[in-house]
Amino acid sequence: MKKDIILSGVGGQGILSIATIIGDAATRAGLHLKQAEVHGMSQRGGEVESCLRISDSEIYSDLVPLGAADLILSLEPMEALRYLPFLHEGGRVITSSSPVRNIDAYPEEKVQAALAGLGNAIVMDLDRITREQAIPKSANVVLLGAAAEFIGLLTPEQIEQSIRNVFAPKGEKVVGMNLKAFEIGREYGNRQ
Repeated sequence: MKKDIILSGVGGQGILSIATIIGDAATRAGLHLKQAEVHGMSQRGGEVESCLRISDSEIYSDLVPLGAADLILSLEPMEALRYLPFLHEGGRVITSSSPVRNIDAYPEEKVQAALAGLGNAIVMDLDRITREQAIPKSANVVLLGAAAEFIGLLTPEQIEQSIRNVFAPKGEKVVGMNLKAFEIGREYGNRQ
């Protein structure tokens, strides 16, 4: 079994943290993993993309081919649309509806209409969710929680352990906040 995942967003949103969590869980589960990242102008609010390929058998390339992605996880809605050509017919998009307006004349209405037209998308108002739950820096982990059931090769418990591992150096409060974020995302994803 194999899962091809594309993570996308803009610099500072935590895309690479999601990749680290999934990668840690896959490695600890004894799975094969390939990862490729594009940072671009990430420190200036530019694109960040990570390809994750997880399998129970050997993987030969770290890039997800066009039409092969099982999941597109995006913290920025326009970035989710950018990677649609990589999604296979039965694949799923899980994205934030909250735009990062880092360009003049951001086409928010067109982006929202395009996302609404996808039958395979979970679109979350991560700004509202994280504000209401008092976890403002954990939108990325809420998104990961919503995707947990669709990753397939990893159990939610394995991902939770990786959240503990990855955030442990930042202290127990940060670990607890991210575990809460993951559970909130799982609840949201399971309702979709």
